Amino acid sequence: MDGTRETRGRASDVRRDGPVPPARHVALESLAQSAARNIPGADFVSVTVRSGNEPLRTLSATDPVAEKADHVQYDLHEGPCYAAVTDDRFVLVNDMAATSEFPRYGPRAVDLGIGAQAAIQLLHDGETAALNLYARHAGAFDRDTVQIAELFATQAGALLGYASQVEQLSEALHTRTDIGTAIGILMERYRIDRHQAFAFLTRNSQTRNIKVRLLAQQVIDGTFEATAGDDAPPPHRP
Repeated sequence: MDGTRETRGRASDVRRDGPVPPARHVALESLAQSAARNIPGADFVSVTVRSGNEPLRTLSATDPVAEKADHVQYDLHEGPCYAAVTDDRFVLVNDMAATSEFPRYGPRAVDLGIGAQAAIQLLHDGETAALNLYARHAGAFDRDTVQIAELFATQAGALLGYASQVEQLSEALHTRTDIGTAIGILMERYRIDRHQAFAFLTRNSQTRNIKVRLLAQQVIDGTFEATAGDDAPPPHRP
């Protein structure tokens, strides 16, 4: 592989609304650290995430230079990192000083001490991220870099899938706890039993078109307000 070769591949433009959840945040940070240790030629690594129409952001970086380079690309809307997270499957520039593909970003990257750069798109369940590989010297990446980077991309899907399961379990546990706490508060407030308190929550959830979990949080933090007499549960009858 010569010093000026650039490789690019098309990929679908996948979007997802909302921030990256905590478990996936941790998973991608772990991925970046592992990539920096194991991908040949990579001196430092970052992970860029894309959430719907929100600005691109760096979720993890193993070196401040990587984070600076990421933000330059976000500002310019140009560079391997930007291309991989918005459009292309894989981007490789083995000589940043000689690139014609990214004429504005190339000189800025060289000024930051970056000689070569690669980026690979990571996809999972509608989310888009990019694993960004930076090298100090031109020509640092070879065939092994490409193969192992592809392997990391494949494993990223499984890693993010596991993180998604962790999030769902955590969300279910939090929901169950919040609803139980709200039921206890309603039982005390209205002197009713558990079944009546739960019926109160579900009835108001339907009439107000709000999830039971969110309604329970309002009861807990004291922001829930009855809007009519029929919102109140019936008195407890032994």
